[in-house]
Amino acid sequence: MRHRDYCSDTFKSWDEMLQNRLISDDVRVQSLQSRIKSVISNRIEEMASTQIPVTSGVKVQTLNYIVTMKLGGRKMTVILDTGSDITWVQCVPCVSCYEQQDQLFNPNISRSYNTIMCDSPTCQSLQFATGNSGTCGTNQPTCNYVVNYGDGSFTQGELARERLNFGNTVVKNFTFGCGHNNKGLFGGASGLMGLGRSSLSLISQTSNKFGGVFSYCLPSTETDTSGSLILGRTSSNYTPIVYTNMIHNPQLSTFYFLNLTSLTIGGVNIRTPGFAMGGILIDSGTVITRLVPSVYKALKTEFLKQFSGYPSAPAFSILDTCFNLTGYEEVDIPTLKFEFEDFVHVAVDVSGMFYFVKTDASQVCLALSSLSYEDEVGIIGNYQQKNLRVVYDTKASKLGFAKETCSYK
Repeated sequence: MRHRDYCSDTFKSWDEMLQNRLISDDVRVQSLQSRIKSVISNRIEEMASTQIPVTSGVKVQTLNYIVTMKLGGRKMTVILDTGSDITWVQCVPCVSCYEQQDQLFNPNISRSYNTIMCDSPTCQSLQFATGNSGTCGTNQPTCNYVVNYGDGSFTQGELARERLNFGNTVVKNFTFGCGHNNKGLFGGASGLMGLGRSSLSLISQTSNKFGGVFSYCLPSTETDTSGSLILGRTSSNYTPIVYTNMIHNPQLSTFYFLNLTSLTIGGVNIRTPGFAMGGILIDSGTVITRLVPSVYKALKTEFLKQFSGYPSAPAFSILDTCFNLTGYEEVDIPTLKFEFEDFVHVAVDVSGMFYFVKTDASQVCLALSSLSYEDEVGIIGNYQQKNLRVVYDTKASKLGFAKETCSYK
């Protein structure tokens, strides 16, 4: 049994890269938990819409998803992240930059590039969007920003405005981060696209055009297929979109929270007190779904009851339920369903159930993991969002799901 979502000669050390990315994913989750805990202690009748391809980041050595946009007329490949607000790219001059696929953005040759002053309301909004206040530059009163990520990654630079093109849409004076000092596990991407809910996110900056509505359909990790990111309203070509309410929390208003009421595995309902602990975060920038310990333990126990008779394999990083499936041409995988408020049921695609550590299927792991503590916040990662149309309506504060085949050649 071999996993078709892998090209054996893409990387020299695929196993090592996977382990590093999962470790990075776990540190990101820890950072989100820390950020959440620290924070806690005009209707548009007609909207435009635009669509751009979403592809797996495997080709640029990241487990996240990427899109291509044009900034100042130059192509930039960026990571799709609903858990962040600032869109940023690496810029010339570069004090310290990681290696990326595209050329660095050079503001010096752009006629439409303008810096933002440090005494402006836009600069002052950085505190809410990033947790860090904007600062004044040393040589001129430009707004400097810094964004720190939980795995030690960071971006520092100046806040600026530039002409942004994506799909058939042009956004003039788009606010973004021009990063001169960047470090971290961003693969070979040029930077990151922030799809959060603060005033500096792409969604908020284009709300007059698209009404604060966007959706995506994430493909499998095949490098020759693509899904889509749509800004503006959309309909599903496969099944009706079913909506559940977002949980409103003014102190955590940049995140997208849902009320997860139960899970089912193979038709068996999983109910534990852990579902009463609060909302669950949905995040395109986290890879593996995390559940509070009591929920994960109950889910794992029921899964092992149904997926029995297969030889076990060693745990891998944060994944503790692994199997050796070599020699099996087919296996019967129990279906996992999330149940949200308003009786909205969402089935996880079969491609989101197992994580293939070894390409020969000798180490295949259940693609879910447990949080460390019961009072932490669960997160639905992108691995369990594949082949779904996920619709974010920020104005109506609701989120929709529809089954959709997201892999387009």
